[in-house]
This record gives sequence, structure tokens and C-alpha cells, in this order.
Amino acid sequence: MGKTYDEIDSGLAEWIGRQKLFFVATAPLATDGMVNCSPKGLDSFAILDGKTVAYLDLTGSGVETVAHVQENGRIVVMFCALEGPAKIVRLHGKGRAVFPGDAEYAALQAHLPELPGTRSIVRIDVTRVSDSCGFGVPLYEFKGERDTLIAGAERKGPEGMRAYQAKYNRRSIDGLPGVPE
Repeated sequence: MGKTYDEIDSGLAEWIGRQKLFFVATAPLATDGMVNCSPKGLDSFAILDGKTVAYLDLTGSGVETVAHVQENGRIVVMFCALEGPAKIVRLHGKGRAVFPGDAEYAALQAHLPELPGTRSIVRIDVTRVSDSCGFGVPLYEFKGERDTLIAGAERKGPEGMRAYQAKYNRRSIDGLPGVPE
């Protein structure tokens, strides 16, 4: 049976810190809009306190999460044990994208790795913390991080990444604003 928590306690924080993969889900307000679920890795998640988390939003082909949190803030982060005992943890909350140059960016960046291609940091005020069994999640063995995203960002360099974001990340697939100009 699943359990809800008042906040991310030390046991959950320690468990979350061992996970190599997490998923982020968001949706626009429009009922015909596209729901988004994105996998994340690269040790890009940080627990700031029992009710606040953040993760690096790395440049990709789409900008759905950023567009959705800018529109309505609704977000859920899900971790699932792929090794060891079965467990799923979900963090529901209100997110917002913090872009380089925003007043809060440097303070958030201090809690996260500096990775090339970082588009923003998504900061989440956690409103619900829950776990569930995860008995249906298969076991997998972690073999390492993929280097493709980081290598591509390094190849493009800062100017190339800004050009890529201008071309592909200004609007979501539903036409919502993404990365600001």
C-alpha cells in the first residue's frame, strides 16, 4: 500500500539520491494539448529542502516541460527503483523555469552540476510526496550515462546552443512559449 509524506524526509532523500533516472510529466491547460513525459538523468536532480527540489533542464528537441510549467506550473517527478527492492516515489508540485540571467539562477545552480547545454533549471515547490510498490517495474542494471547530449552541446558551444534553442525551443508542439528570446 502506498504512503504519503508531509515532506521529503531523510530516508526518501537518500533513496532518491541513489536513483540514476527520473521522469517528469506535465500537461498544458488545453484539453486537446499534448501531455508530456520526459526521462532525465546525468545526476541532474537536487533536493533543496523537504518541500523544494530542482533539476537541470538540458537542451533537447522539444521544450514541452518548460512551456507547460510557464503556463500552469503543474508537474510531477517520478523515480522508480530499477535495482534492489521495488519502489516508486512521486513528487507532485508547482514548477517554474528559472533561466540563466534570472535572479535565482546562480543560487540554484550551486546545488546542481554545471553541464553544457543547460537551458534552464526547473524549480519545484513540492505539494505532495508519495510512494507506491513498484512491483511491476522490471529490474535493470545501470551501465553508465550516455554522453551524446553533453558531447553535442560541447560541439555546438554556447553560441551554437543559443542558435539551436532559438530554432527549436521557442515554442512547444502546442504553440506555447518556451525559451525566451
